[in-house]
Amino acid sequence: MSDAIPIGVFDSGVGGLSIARCLQRELPSESFLYFADQKYSPYGSKSASWLEARTELVAQFLLERGCKALVVACNTATVNSISALREKIELPIVGVEPAIKPAALHSKAGVVGVLATAQTLRADSFCTLLDKFSGPVKLLTQACPELVGLVESANLHSEETIDALRSYIEPLLDLGADHIVLGCTHFSFLRESIAQVIGGRALILDAGAPVAAELRRQLGKFDLLNASCAPGKISFYSSGATSLAAKNMSLLWGSPIELREAI
Repeated sequence: MSDAIPIGVFDSGVGGLSIARCLQRELPSESFLYFADQKYSPYGSKSASWLEARTELVAQFLLERGCKALVVACNTATVNSISALREKIELPIVGVEPAIKPAALHSKAGVVGVLATAQTLRADSFCTLLDKFSGPVKLLTQACPELVGLVESANLHSEETIDALRSYIEPLLDLGADHIVLGCTHFSFLRESIAQVIGGRALILDAGAPVAAELRRQLGKFDLLNASCAPGKISFYSSGATSLAAKNMSLLWGSPIELREAI
């Protein structure tokens, strides 16, 4: 397999762009195909069986375009589907895991808040992760049903967004949380607004850098790293490609993109 072919990255929508930005910074010579499943967003309200079936279709779409590895840039898809994908696909597959471990290890108060989608919080693998690190540390989870939609519409700093964040975060701070873990890739785009709500009372952790480091490790392990010094390219696909979707994705990506219609 050529090391110059792209890496597939997918999410229910725009949230995984936060991961893709980290991947591009860490691996500037690699090319990427980004798929936003906006027709079916949000994933957080879907059943586990639906998620498994849908993510397999999305993975096949990316594999048919020659991807050498996959990044499941969605917490909900990772906890519900990545094991099944790895059983069927013999390529490196990297998922997203909430940064609960570093938060638990570094919490001085012994209390950590976790913001996530409802489906992520219900997943067996997420519950196992909580059990693993909830010994001396109290892990407080909070479902955030409004946030994905706000990010999909690039509504990052409005009064509506701040009010929603306050309703989710302030109860965690009142209970003593000194770390807030962003358990959904969409939430990374709200980091500035989250920091405004927190007001220095807690640290914010997301998963971008660890995912990039793990992808580099996996590509190196299978001798798939692109040795070229030339910058890689990124192509964007969506199951709900509209002019508005392209506009919002361009705003979040930080430069104009061409958005192609897909499955």
